[in-house]
Amino acid sequence: MGNWGSHLYEQPPQKLGEFVQNNLRPSEDSQKQIDQTVDTICEVLQDAEQFPLVTSVAKGGSYGRKTVLRGNSDGSLVIFIGDLEKFQDQKKNQYELLSKIWAQLKLCQLMRNLEAKVEVQNFRGELTIQLSTKQQSLTLKILPAFDALGLSEKPGLWTYRELKRYLDKVKASPGEFSVCFTELQERFFDNRPSKLKDLILLVKYWYQQFKEKDSFRLPVYALELLTVYAWEQGCGAEDFDIAQGLRTVLGLIRKPEQLCVYWTINYNFADETVRRILLGQLRSPRPVILDPTDPTNNVSQGDNCWQLLKEEARVWLSFLNESPGPSWNVLPAPLYSTPSHDLDKFIKDFLQPDKTFLDQIKKAVDAICEFLKENCFRHSATKIQKIVEGGSTAKGTALKNSDAYLVVFTDSLKSYTSPKNKTCTIIKEIHKQLEACQQAQDFEVTFEISKWKAPEVLRFSLKSKVLSESVDFDVLPAFNALGELKSGSAPSPKIYAELISLYESSGALGGEFSTCFTKLQCNFVRSQPSKLKDLICLVKHWYKWCERKLKHKGSLPPKYALELLTIYAWEKGSGAPNFDMAEGFQTVLKLVTEYQHLCIFWKVNYNFDHDETVRNFLLAQMQRTRPVILDPADPTGDVGGGNRWCWHLLAKEATEWMSSLCFQDGRGYPIPSWAVPASVF
Repeated sequence: MGNWGSHLYEQPPQKLGEFVQNNLRPSEDSQKQIDQTVDTICEVLQDAEQFPLVTSVAKGGSYGRKTVLRGNSDGSLVIFIGDLEKFQDQKKNQYELLSKIWAQLKLCQLMRNLEAKVEVQNFRGELTIQLSTKQQSLTLKILPAFDALGLSEKPGLWTYRELKRYLDKVKASPGEFSVCFTELQERFFDNRPSKLKDLILLVKYWYQQFKEKDSFRLPVYALELLTVYAWEQGCGAEDFDIAQGLRTVLGLIRKPEQLCVYWTINYNFADETVRRILLGQLRSPRPVILDPTDPTNNVSQGDNCWQLLKEEARVWLSFLNESPGPSWNVLPAPLYSTPSHDLDKFIKDFLQPDKTFLDQIKKAVDAICEFLKENCFRHSATKIQKIVEGGSTAKGTALKNSDAYLVVFTDSLKSYTSPKNKTCTIIKEIHKQLEACQQAQDFEVTFEISKWKAPEVLRFSLKSKVLSESVDFDVLPAFNALGELKSGSAPSPKIYAELISLYESSGALGGEFSTCFTKLQCNFVRSQPSKLKDLICLVKHWYKWCERKLKHKGSLPPKYALELLTIYAWEKGSGAPNFDMAEGFQTVLKLVTEYQHLCIFWKVNYNFDHDETVRNFLLAQMQRTRPVILDPADPTGDVGGGNRWCWHLLAKEATEWMSSLCFQDGRGYPIPSWAVPASVF
């Protein structure tokens, strides 16, 4: 790999951040000289006397995005011309405008005695300004352009409609007018943390050698955007491990056949014209990396160089993994752009945890539970009766990096409302024994106990030693309300009658004691067909996407509500162990849009027939504000919640998703959903 490769190969992963600072960032003095010179040139170009047609100047390319590498780099100065009134004007008048600008720049006295050396060149109709200092050189292309934004901060809907119309009219190449959106590109990168820019520099430096060696013609902008996407989806923090970031980007480069990256910050699916552009792009052969400022511009098209890059990324990942370390969990394509026939593969490839890791988790949990039973309260009258695992790993619906909990039933908790000081004592003892277990046992996974010191909270994590996967566990002491319930048996109606009486008399919250019924909750989901649990994983992934998008807009219903809604959709709409995943997924989202009519419950553990208290309570629950979705293990737990949660936010997202590729067949026709009533009552 030559001197360059050897130089970078020598850097340990933990030293990559330092390497960027010392070798890839331009020196402060050079950057300052370049910036002052560019600012002066911009002032000259905006001088109304010398350039009366110029309305403004935008800084573009690597320079505008502040991702300039030390040594030789490039950028652009986009000059917005007042006389250009439409996109196509930019194309037909460009040569004449460049000639005028070149003539004026050569005459301008202000271009002399600048901080950096300046040379203006006009070669074959391409006007450039070469800037150089002792340590840095920068080539700026001069690009006249139509001002598509005008005085607006963001483009209006008409902007992209006009863009599409003129592209078709003059038969221009997609992305040919993306220069008109340079200011938006600059803003897209402006608010990114400094360390993300360092990661971009590292990725560009990695690419630079292969570009020279194999004459790649992939726009470096594609790799910059891919790096931003990796950071947004996998990290989002200002401070992060730069080696993890590099592993993630290289991992995505290894999946060009699956890459589909886009943003909806400047345009989205709401407008029909833009929607057609976007869906056309998402259906096109991968890789797809759309310019966040121009939906017509797929910047990933690059002379089939992705296969070569893929191999180089494989080599570099093997180097980085010599010192094993995780990468971020980032999908190469969002669910929205996944074709309906690929949903089963999407779930298996991207959502579900590694089977070996799940086996390791099971062994570790079994060992921890056995250790706690044997060692907790050895010198006390208190005894652990049983420990039940709850959450998605126990139900068989875990996503990568999910959470779970261990419910510890002790004989000292004799009722639902046992004193909190007893709970704190139990937590303290379990914490002590978990630390002892950590020292005594040798696990196949990394076992970490949370340092959080809240007296009623105990958490630990089990992490893979080789994969970027983990499960976080909460430890929850609880009253053993079910006693020694035989497998497959329903609880005595008396248990639910007592729970309901307590709920109605004490002002307890609905579902407050559902932890006591964890075993029933897990049995209900775990007993479902394998493919239905896959559908639950898909719906949970969609829900997590909504959570991230709708953060701070309102409180969403619990995930468990969506799990139960998915089971109900399958029971009423299919009931077959093998079904079409897209049909099932669409049915669940359709039910979400009908949330104001949902009334769902099951009779597997309680019903109307065996106890008057339970019967009357269930009838009252059915009269509550919709949606009503009763926990099949706990009739007081209405996870639908009526007006308690912002179902309308989920419903809005579900409606927008109906136009996604997930719900279209290979010819673009809609996939049907199952006929499922919104209510069983």
